[in-house]
Amino acid sequence: MTTKEGASVKFFLSKDEFKQGLNILMKRIDTMTLLIFLAAYLIGSIPTALLVGKYAFQIDIRDHGSNNPGATNTLRVLGKRAAIVVLLADIGKGALAAALPFLLQSDADQLMVGLVAVAGHCFPVFAGFRGGKAIATTAGVLLVSNIWMFLIAYISFIAVIYATKYVFYGSLSVGASLLVYSLFIPGHKHELIFSIFLLFLIFLHRSNIKNFIDKKEPKINDKRLKDDRIPPKDNKKRA
Repeated sequence: MTTKEGASVKFFLSKDEFKQGLNILMKRIDTMTLLIFLAAYLIGSIPTALLVGKYAFQIDIRDHGSNNPGATNTLRVLGKRAAIVVLLADIGKGALAAALPFLLQSDADQLMVGLVAVAGHCFPVFAGFRGGKAIATTAGVLLVSNIWMFLIAYISFIAVIYATKYVFYGSLSVGASLLVYSLFIPGHKHELIFSIFLLFLIFLHRSNIKNFIDKKEPKINDKRLKDDRIPPKDNKKRA
């Protein structure tokens, strides 16, 4: 495949190229970098939706709705206010993690550090490794590391959801748009990272894809989703 400038784009690395890249990466990793990656993972592991559900409503959000501890399921189960809190906190986790190299004056790559936080959000050590699906935390990472990537990815996210009414389609479009961006915009060498990230998103949304194939995946405006909402009276009793 070639870009508009005629440069060749490779989708796969040879064995020697992979080893060379791995050796370069290991040489650049120092103690400070390792600590930053660890801190990013722990920040990402803070289970925002779980904490909001537990301390504000006395429920485990993973036992309700789609069982996903993210902003979308929080909206479905607990309402707008709780969802906004979860959304902003999850975005903040990604932003803080991506800012760590700058704050600590490290040469660690902001995007890579941020994606470690995304991994923590999806597989949180503080919540039995049962986490969210990466979208809000990724938004925070991109806000800090590359505003243009953020705009392209999340304009695509909103547009795809508006057109299809499926949230998981919008989520997958984030990974796809980032991969396309890295392939065609000169100066960005994250093709491998975003290829893996897209596969990662597909893995996280595998249940949604299966439900879609089985014609069981609800659209965002599906009236059946209202059945997942905890009644306001119950919320007050639990609060």
